Amino acid sequence: FGYSAAKFQIRHSGTRRHSAVLYNKYLGQYPNLYDVMKEAIISLGCSLGVLLAASLGYNFIPPNGGQCIKIHLVYFASAICLVAFLPASIANYVFTELSVSLVGAMYPVYRATKAVCTPEEEDDKEWLQYWMLGGVLFMITTWVDDVIKQHSVDTIWLGSLLFLFYWLYFPLTCGALVVYEKVTEPYLCPKLRPLQRKMSNFIIYLQQMFANAFHLYLVWIIFMFLPAGLKRIIAIAIGTIYPTICSISAVATEEIEDDTYWLTYWSVYGCLFLIMDITEDFIGRIPGFYTLIIFTTIYLMLPMFRGADKIFRKVLVPLAGLQELLILRDAIVLKKQSLKDLDPERAAVLQKSIAKFFDGSSSDSDPSVLKGELMQGWGNLKLPKIKLPFGKAEGGDGDEPTEKTNLV
Repeated sequence: FGYSAAKFQIRHSGTRRHSAVLYNKYLGQYPNLYDVMKEAIISLGCSLGVLLAASLGYNFIPPNGGQCIKIHLVYFASAICLVAFLPASIANYVFTELSVSLVGAMYPVYRATKAVCTPEEEDDKEWLQYWMLGGVLFMITTWVDDVIKQHSVDTIWLGSLLFLFYWLYFPLTCGALVVYEKVTEPYLCPKLRPLQRKMSNFIIYLQQMFANAFHLYLVWIIFMFLPAGLKRIIAIAIGTIYPTICSISAVATEEIEDDTYWLTYWSVYGCLFLIMDITEDFIGRIPGFYTLIIFTTIYLMLPMFRGADKIFRKVLVPLAGLQELLILRDAIVLKKQSLKDLDPERAAVLQKSIAKFFDGSSSDSDPSVLKGELMQGWGNLKLPKIKLPFGKAEGGDGDEPTEKTNLV
């Protein structure tokens, strides 16, 4: 039990350097289990308190678009003062890896999941802007804590990351939106669109390679001989570079479907990355660990699999308790699609029939009755006469289409 508790403490309290001292206690050097468990509980409570403060600030402070320069200056000045002058006895429990993970990854995963499920479209773009910057920054900075030798410097680094991630979605700063409007949209979007087209061609080639088991086997053999650190870099690069470029292009367009697609991906991949980051210290040296991560990432990313959407609907949405919101979102999307693809008169009849079916309070909700209502309007439709090669005309004013008639 002590060995397992020490492993948990290494991942979730303070820094790895601080936790290594605690780990030695279980090896016999400091056998006081009570003190270690007490410190772990205090650290966990402080991290949850930081998450609660971040959540309350996001939910109850009205956003202002991040246009006020003074608010940004006050925010960063306050962050610098807290990181630099907060007593070490408090900072060691507040500025931890767990706090950074909760604020920089777990809470954004929840908000992104909720954004995809809600009918509003603005929040999709808002959180996609966060993941383009904050999510990628979180994933590529996890290794920095491992190379920092001094405990005080490590605490300052984690505190700086904590305030930086929160700055990106804090309602009074909206850092992700500011970066997008000032940097990404005017400078990066024009240059990244051609790159996206080239990478899309590569993705198509990748799909073809998946169909060829021999090529896939050769790639796997080469990958297995790489050092673990390089494998980790490759795994993160596959999961972030192309999705980031596509996300930037998606935010720049008016369509919401591509925003939803990539926000769904980031929600699921964020969870996958956290699982990888936690478990790699224990099983990262097992052959095939990073290979499994890469294959899972490709499964989530490629449109041919739509793995992110499947995991999102079957795992994340039930865990977050957002099934009803997702059903409402799907219904709204169905309504928009019917208005887009059908004649307005036929779309109105279809929507009325669907409403009766979901109501289910009368005999009119019977599928056979609804089918009859849909077919009644065909007699009033004037279909064009089409000359067939053998001279007989089909269609006309009196021809009533059958059930197999193509609406288009």
